[in-house]
Amino acid sequence: MAQVVVVTSGKGGVGKTTSTAALGAALAQGGESVVVVDFDVGLRNLDLVMGAERRVVFDLINVVQGDAKLAQALIRDKRLENLSLLPASQTRDKDALTDAGVERVVAELREKFDWIICDSPAGIERGATLAMRHADMAVVVTNAEVSSVRDSDRIIGLLDSKTERAEKGLRMPKHLLLTRYDAARAARGEMLKVEDVLEILSIPLLGIIPESQDVLRASNLGAPVTLASPTSAPARAYAEAVKRLRGEQIQVSLPAEQRGFFGKLFGRRAVA
Repeated sequence: MAQVVVVTSGKGGVGKTTSTAALGAALAQGGESVVVVDFDVGLRNLDLVMGAERRVVFDLINVVQGDAKLAQALIRDKRLENLSLLPASQTRDKDALTDAGVERVVAELREKFDWIICDSPAGIERGATLAMRHADMAVVVTNAEVSSVRDSDRIIGLLDSKTERAEKGLRMPKHLLLTRYDAARAARGEMLKVEDVLEILSIPLLGIIPESQDVLRASNLGAPVTLASPTSAPARAYAEAVKRLRGEQIQVSLPAEQRGFFGKLFGRRAVA
């Protein structure tokens, strides 16, 4: 059965689009049929990270409004045949998204793919609520900063109240993805420690993505880091996160030089 995952955050710039691309590519590398969907109408960055910006002809708005068929708007990845992109519009407003149109597109995507990864705009406006509305589970992306964590707590409240699952009285499974983490800075008190973030948000830890230039280099190359630099620390962390997303029980670890104590500390809080 297809799984719809919303990748969301309260604050911009936390690595949400990068994470959408990396998680989608890692799932596809494992043999799953995957589509990543850009809900950030007006900004549209997912196609850049996926290296498909010059191949966009039709977009999500065109499909929602019936100006193009879904098959016309989907862009198949050049590196992975089972990975596709549904881009956002760069010239339209988020108000062009309609509840009925999004519901129809998501239903059609469920028939074609195993995983539908929705890249939500940051914040709590219309695009964000529509991106999460039909989700089966959520990945909440945050940095270890007070403002980012506080805004993520607000998003968790929306996930528990503004989704189809909430309306039906069902629990929305939520997973925490902590990005741009630097254990040395956390030890110096320059950012929150992982256990502090977990204490505040109280949702299972999906993974810890370390601060790394590999992520920036991959984005500049137009490729998810899991494809551009598969042996890098961030790529390995995303690969582990995907295993947990699939239900595997493995310890959450930091990069090799920071493992050991941290791995034991966070292992018990990993996604079951």
